[in-house]
Amino acid sequence: MNYLFIFILTAGALIGGLSVFFVKQENTYRLKLILSFSGAYLFGITVLHLLPDVYESHNHYVGLFILAGFILQILLEQFSQGIEHGHIHAHNHGSAFPWGIMISLCLHAFLEGMPLTTKEQNHLVFGIAIHHIPAAFALGSVLLSNHVSKSKTIVLLIVFALMAPLGYIFSYSLKSGSLINTAYYQYIMGIVIGIFLHISTTILFEASVDHKFSIKKTIAVIAGTLIALSGFLLHQH
Repeated sequence: MNYLFIFILTAGALIGGLSVFFVKQENTYRLKLILSFSGAYLFGITVLHLLPDVYESHNHYVGLFILAGFILQILLEQFSQGIEHGHIHAHNHGSAFPWGIMISLCLHAFLEGMPLTTKEQNHLVFGIAIHHIPAAFALGSVLLSNHVSKSKTIVLLIVFALMAPLGYIFSYSLKSGSLINTAYYQYIMGIVIGIFLHISTTILFEASVDHKFSIKKTIAVIAGTLIALSGFLLHQH
């Protein structure tokens, strides 16, 4: 088990989530730049690393799971309202707790952590961690806007931060116990690829207003793409 993976996954979500107490929610331009960067990076590692790896065994049934992951993300967003890609909406539900948002986000994060046991997926773990920064910030914003106390919000952000590591630990435990075969990892990875394709393309399409990119967002997108590309090129040598 790679404990550094657990630390990176937890830290990314905690940094994003706890920053909600220090950043003015109406001033989230820098967070949007991180979001643009993460969208480009996720898309880059998906097409350069994950798709080639998952089809390496020539198991064409993986495509069904990629499609399932894409559709699953659409269904999850009916409950999470797009927080996975950093959407922060005004919620006027009084003191009602947003159970749908919390549960769908936790399930989303748990699934993302599961394929990390296939190999040393450094590019994937960083992609998930970066992606969870704006997601956790948005979650914290929604919790506070629904009048959840600060102490309870912190606890819930910690729960969310632990979901991806728990997915990784759960998958690692199954692998160690030889309870599953190789196809399992390909299928789980297929679901995650479908989720990443939906999230990354949604982020990139929504990163512009009237289909116009600002210079800073364009630089963030190019930077995310170049880092994903550099990882791919280094992996070839």
